[in-house]
Order: sequence, then C-alpha cells, then structure tokens
Amino acid sequence: MLFVEANGARIPAIGLGTWELDGRPAARVVEQALRLGYRHIDTAQVYDNEREVGDGLRSSGVRRDDIFLTTKVWTNHFAPHDLERSVKESLARLRLPSVDLLLLHWPNSHVPLAETLGALSHAKTMGLTRHIGVSNFTVALIEQAVALSPEPLACNQVEYHPYLDQAKVRAACDQHGLALVAYSPIAKGRIKTDQTVAEIGRAHRKTPAQVCLRWLVQQNVAAIPRTSRVERLSENIEIFDFELSEDEMSRIAALAHPKGRLTDFGFAPKWD
Repeated sequence: MLFVEANGARIPAIGLGTWELDGRPAARVVEQALRLGYRHIDTAQVYDNEREVGDGLRSSGVRRDDIFLTTKVWTNHFAPHDLERSVKESLARLRLPSVDLLLLHWPNSHVPLAETLGALSHAKTMGLTRHIGVSNFTVALIEQAVALSPEPLACNQVEYHPYLDQAKVRAACDQHGLALVAYSPIAKGRIKTDQTVAEIGRAHRKTPAQVCLRWLVQQNVAAIPRTSRVERLSENIEIFDFELSEDEMSRIAALAHPKGRLTDFGFAPKWD
C-alpha cells in the first residue's frame, strides 16, 4: 500500500467508499475489504451506515490502530454545539472513541465557516478525531478554510476521475499541504467502457478500473472506490504492481470535459 501524507496524516492511497451501502451487507463488505488488505474506510453521518461500518471493523480482526477511518459531519450539524454533539453520536454508532479523519461533508453558507471550523478543531483537541478536513470545497473555499481553521486541515475530498479536471483544486491542496481524496474515482463505472483506458489497460494486463485508480495514485491522490462485490474489492486494490507512462497519464487526463461532473449538487445545500 502507498500512502498520501498531508499535515501529519498518513492516508492509505486506496480505500473503500461506503455511500449507498447499508445494513448487514455494508458490514460484510467492510469486513471483507479489511481482510483483503484495505486499511482506509470512508463513511459519513448522512450515509446512515456508521453502525454497520463499525461492526465490519470489529469483525475483520484487524487492529484498530492499523485502520484509517473517516467520517463526515452533515451540514445541518455545523453550528458549534450541534457539531460536537453529532460527532459524539457518530462515535457512539461506530462504537469507537475516535476516528482518524473528520470532514465537513459539504460547504454550508448558512453557518459562518469560522464557527464551524472552530468547532471542528475543538473536536480534534478533545480527542474525537486525529485529523480534520473538508469535502467538496472549491479553490476559494479551500483558501478561506485554511486561513480560518485553528488546526491544520489534512484533506479535501472531492469527485475526481478522468472525465473531470480537478487540476485547480489539486494545486490549491498541494499549496496548503492538503491531501486530495477522490470519490467516484472510476466515474460510477463509466470508465469500464472507455476505449482509451481499455487500450492502456490491455498494455498492462489491467482492467479499466485499475488503470483509472493507478492514474489517480500516481498523482499522489487517494481514491475511495465503492463496491459491494468481493471480486471488485480485490481488483481495486491490485494496482501497485504496474506504472503508467507520462504519455499514458496525459492521454487519460485528456478525457476530461466540461460536463464530466457526475455529482448531483441538488443533494447538498447551496454553497458559495
């Protein structure tokens, strides 16, 4: 496993995203992923599966200290007292004393960012999380957040895959020592039918998904693909035995286009 290091955090480059995984199947997938060698698990309050993720961690038999666990605070808990209470409720569902990374899930212009970041930092000083960060923040919001946060930010988690150019966000993260963590890294499966990626994959005897994940990792980006299938779990982590050339990296990057974003922003509050 490779790691992305950022402001004191050491984030495994490939993790398991758990959005839309719920119930007993969610616990089984987390358990199986950890047994296969994953050490980075991502969940969130709004996913409504923190309890199952915690169950999967315990069932795996992997030492807690070896797992990098992320959860995210939903936007209706951004007021300082609400944030602290909600984080403690997340930990109760996970049945853990702390997480490794606590993120603000989306920007929320209805609560002053300084207040929310103050509360997020306080959660860190209380020992509820080892590191803090943000998710779905634009370049302008990254600049604001870094300036306002009493504690260093370790991460910005965003949608990132070959069809979406995130060069400006990556540069802002690099400038401030933040890791970039990519969700929807294989474009919700659309990469599987891409001819350019498939051709590169054949040259390395790898699948399009593996090529895409390798493309991200070679940019020093961590990726959290979601899957409920064990064979896909194995496939997604087997990307550390080959390397893409500069030409192959450029060909994949050239797939980006203005309508490449897959996230429905109607899911989140409006943000500036």
